[in-house]
Amino acid sequence: MSDFVAQAKAILRVNDRGTFTIPTAGLYPFQWNWDSGFAALGFAHFDVDRALTELETLMEHQWPDGMVPHIIFHEPDDGYFPNAEVWDTQRPVPTSGITQPPVAGFVLADIMARQPADSPYIERARKLAKQIHRWHQWFAKCRADESGLVAIVHPWESGRDNSIDWDAAFERVPTEGVMPFTRRDTSHANPKHRPTDEQYKRYIWLVQQFRALGWDNQQIALQSKFQVIDPGFNAIMIRSCLAIEALADRLGEREITAESAHLAKQMLDSLETLWSEELGQFVCRDRLLNENIASPSIGGLIPLCVPIEPAHVTKLCDTISRIGDQSTYLLASHRPDSPDFDELRYWRGPVWLVVNYLVNKGLIEHHRPDLSERLVSDSLALIRQSGFAEYYGAHSGTPCGGDTFTWTAAMVLEFVNERD
Repeated sequence: MSDFVAQAKAILRVNDRGTFTIPTAGLYPFQWNWDSGFAALGFAHFDVDRALTELETLMEHQWPDGMVPHIIFHEPDDGYFPNAEVWDTQRPVPTSGITQPPVAGFVLADIMARQPADSPYIERARKLAKQIHRWHQWFAKCRADESGLVAIVHPWESGRDNSIDWDAAFERVPTEGVMPFTRRDTSHANPKHRPTDEQYKRYIWLVQQFRALGWDNQQIALQSKFQVIDPGFNAIMIRSCLAIEALADRLGEREITAESAHLAKQMLDSLETLWSEELGQFVCRDRLLNENIASPSIGGLIPLCVPIEPAHVTKLCDTISRIGDQSTYLLASHRPDSPDFDELRYWRGPVWLVVNYLVNKGLIEHHRPDLSERLVSDSLALIRQSGFAEYYGAHSGTPCGGDTFTWTAAMVLEFVNERD
């Protein structure tokens, strides 16, 4: 394990750009939102100051309305598409115009939970908690419906870009009128492991639509042809709201405590509407059709990391066990017995250690050490076999995407720490 720890720390340092971290050189040369959150967790194991700096740099680029963008283009780099010029958000430092899963809330709380009461980082944490709470309020204002659950308006917001969950709803997005473009990702990674060209055309069509709307987030939420309520995304927000509630209470920020508690409760209650007894997990909802999407992806297992009903915990654990029987390594991002499962294509089947981390948190908190042990063992076995890749084949363990990957390294530090 000591070798794993040393390698993981070295990867974080290699990808460190001083005040922010890139996911990996070449493929992802900028700062990504939820990648930075997980990077901060990794840094916190050996440099708390640097961990907080990671979150501070992210939150410095919060929009006036409260949104935190999914990419910050600190420096020009032609190796990535779509670049800052394509987004054209007119920010002082260029950013994208969409967001990503709000992991920063529970990351900050986890970091501070390990600090003493007289920690020198208290005031930095207070400022970050206020900024993160504004982000949560933005979701409630600009993306939530009457249920309190928030919708994503672009597949990239989910972090699970090409998930099978999106296929039907994504068909509504046109491909006509898309600007000519040259993808850069397929020059850094195997095209068979990446989203298709047809999907990329639809990704860019949405970017063009949002840009034409002047990046008005309320109009975007009304007019996007893609609006999906993702249980995994919402579970991450619930976990972060609960974490900020607890941290704000410790800091004496009573208003934030109360508002965070209210947001979390409303969302947690409404999460029930996404439960599928048939699939034994939560599912997405197409908000434009007001219909649930019967797609057995990893997004429906992530809610294990929040305080759901015990009966759902049992069913989710049974589902995870079945997936384990169908694959060599936990946890496939789509159920392996599904006809659409693709072992090596991004979020249509491969294993991602960041999701393993989120699900493992739930297994620990819901007292399932048996499944937790299998999940952590499989995660570390993938590192041993295939190195610190972006993601892995669920059957073969094939390393996919970028290598020397920041969040994979950070999750290894978390897994080793939990074992210790």
